[in-house]
Amino acid sequence: MAQNIYDDPGFFAGYSQLPRQVRGLLGAPEWPAIRAMLPDIAGKRVVDLGCGFGWVSRWMREQGASGVLGVDLSQNMVARAAAMTQDPAIAYEVADLETLELPKATFDLAYSALTFHYIRDFDRLARMLYRTLVPEGHLVFTIEHPIYMAATHPDWGQDRDGRKSWPVNRYFIEGERRTDWYVKGVLKYHRTIGTTLNALIGAGFTLRHVEEFSPTREQIKAVPELADELERPMMMLVSAQR
Repeated sequence: MAQNIYDDPGFFAGYSQLPRQVRGLLGAPEWPAIRAMLPDIAGKRVVDLGCGFGWVSRWMREQGASGVLGVDLSQNMVARAAAMTQDPAIAYEVADLETLELPKATFDLAYSALTFHYIRDFDRLARMLYRTLVPEGHLVFTIEHPIYMAATHPDWGQDRDGRKSWPVNRYFIEGERRTDWYVKGVLKYHRTIGTTLNALIGAGFTLRHVEEFSPTREQIKAVPELADELERPMMMLVSAQR
């Protein structure tokens, strides 16, 4: 079973105050880049993996999706999503993506934001998602970039010239990474870019677009602290097709 930090009261209280949870998609600087990678949503059946508060699930319906299933390990997340949703075409389910099995050839689009780096067995998940998508169905997801999460102590330092520097070590040593974020010992699983993409190819997917997110000049002007994201990639955005 995946680690369920989101039902920890201290973690959930802090996480709930993040801009992307308070403001929804407007608080996620990578959202315009993700949106550009999505296929036409109208009439499509969507599964939102790691749905959180349901912001994307509701947006999918606004774009004309015929139905959305939001899945999350956290009871807190699903309860909050359900409380914020008044749409019978959106269903939410508590489930562990490590063991989740969805019906074959059921969905046109599988979407996930910043969830797959919590999954130990990504190969199994990729194969399951391939099976649950209809022919020519799409998978679009974001994960923490391997450069961002590889380090033993992922935090800013300074190089010899006093410039900000992000450590990259143990990059080719894949597996568990534990960091302190609201609570101690948050468990994630580091994989190289090649391992992640090859898992998709091995499952049968065709890669359509891969992007290492960086903010635009306009975004940095509006939120100056986003300039840090030009120093190293924090997220990787992937679009693939069955």
